[in-house]
This record gives sequence, structure tokens and C-alpha cells, in this order.
Amino acid sequence: MPEPASAVAPAGRITLLTDFGTRDGYVAAVRGVIATLAPTARVEDATHEVEPGDVRGAAWVLEAYWRRYPPGTVHLIVVDPGVGGERRALAAFAEERYFVAPDNGVLTRVLSAVPFRAVELAHPSEGEISNTFHGRDLFAPVAAGLALGRPLDAFGAPIDEPVLLPLHPPVRGEGVVRGIVEHVDRFGNLITNVPGEWCVGAESVRMGGREIGPLRTRYVDVEPGEALALVGSAGLVEIAVRDGSAAGALGAGRDDEIDIQLSGARPTGVSFPASGGRRP
Repeated sequence: MPEPASAVAPAGRITLLTDFGTRDGYVAAVRGVIATLAPTARVEDATHEVEPGDVRGAAWVLEAYWRRYPPGTVHLIVVDPGVGGERRALAAFAEERYFVAPDNGVLTRVLSAVPFRAVELAHPSEGEISNTFHGRDLFAPVAAGLALGRPLDAFGAPIDEPVLLPLHPPVRGEGVVRGIVEHVDRFGNLITNVPGEWCVGAESVRMGGREIGPLRTRYVDVEPGEALALVGSAGLVEIAVRDGSAAGALGAGRDDEIDIQLSGARPTGVSFPASGGRRP
């Protein structure tokens, strides 16, 4: 879905999403490169607590915030288990924001949803690039350049087919909605891929064969320690435990199924459609 280049004033702002943690100085090294090349750019930490190498998890986290930043923002994502291998590096432009990341599917939820332009990053002719730290030596300089207003095409040749992870959309049967857990947040909430607007009038929610109850509206609608289903801040159905962890209490996690029965319906068997996408 090509998006034509447009005149977008640089915001002088870079967000940083990694799996580096904050113990070893890796984040500071990336920040130091940006501070040297683009000293006026503002760098904001999205998170550095993505599980190591969890590309799918990073894609989910990115989806939660990238649109909330102003046009011209550069989103730098470094979750890169294939560093030093055959995977490409890319920069992309979509909905007036820029993205710099490994081409491993971490941008799936952006590039599969909106028109975009992307280029494969060329290795710079000057300076050494570590085979284990492209975040510092390749991605950070590109993010700095974009924040300063350099055009996307200055960083490499266009590509049309970046790597996309397979997505499994929720499905609807006769009075029944089925989805999966896509993300477990730090509170242990099980966030699914089911839109809340699909579930108006839901009278029964089941997770892994366990009855959770009807769809609630607030955590305080149940007693402490009790599980509940509700529509969370992202507009998606989630399973929670008041004052506790649903993941721990239910022994559930990513890809576990959720079934939602709407009012007056009998449960029917539904299955996920085959998903497409180029796997990394």
C-alpha cells in the first residue's frame, strides 16, 4: 500500500521501544548517538521491558501508542533477534509518522493497516557497524537523520513487501464471538483481539473452558480476587482478576482462546480463518 511522500515538518521527537532493559547501558548508548547527531531532538522512552526477542509483543506495544504522537515523530523500535543475519533493516513512513526498525515483522500492525512507504536501509560508508548492535550503529543514526528532516529516500532503496507476521482476527458465528489472547500486560490482564463493540449484550464469557461470567464495565463490579471480563482502555475485551493477575490465576496466556456468547444465542463451533502474511 504505497503512500506518497508528503511534506511533514520534523517533530524533533523520537520514541524508543526496545527489549534492552535498563541495566547494561545499551539504551544510553543509543541515546548517546542520537544526542550527538541530533542534539535538539527529544527522545522519549516507550518501554525497554519487552521480553528479549519478542517481536510479536513489541508489535503489540507499538500499536498502543504510535498514532498518539504528533506528525513528524520518529518511532525507533529495536527488538532484533536476527541482528547480524540476513534480515533487512528498514525505515518507513505511514500516516505522517516515521518508523525505523529491523524488517522482522515488528511493524506488522502498522504496515498492514495503513498505506506506507518503506526503504531498505543501506549501511553507511563511514564508521564501523557492530554485528550485534545495529540499534546503536545503524538504526539510531537513521532516526536522528529523520528527526532533523532528512527525506526517507536518502536512507536506501524502496521496498514494497516488508516482513509481516501472521495476524489472527477474531471471528463471529451465530451469536458467538471467538478470539484469542494477544497480550498479557504487567498486571496479568489477558487482553484479547475481540473488539468491545462486537460484544454488546454478552451474557457469557469463557476462557479455556472456564466460565468467567457476563461482560462487566468496571473492575469493582466483582469482589477482590474474582475474575471478570470487561472492555479495556484499548476498546478490546480483556480478562482480569480484581486486585490480582488473571494470567496467574487462570494459568492462561498469549494465544489462549476466549468464547463470548451473546444474549439469546446457543454456543456454536467457530474456527479461525487461515491467515496470510510473509513470515520472518
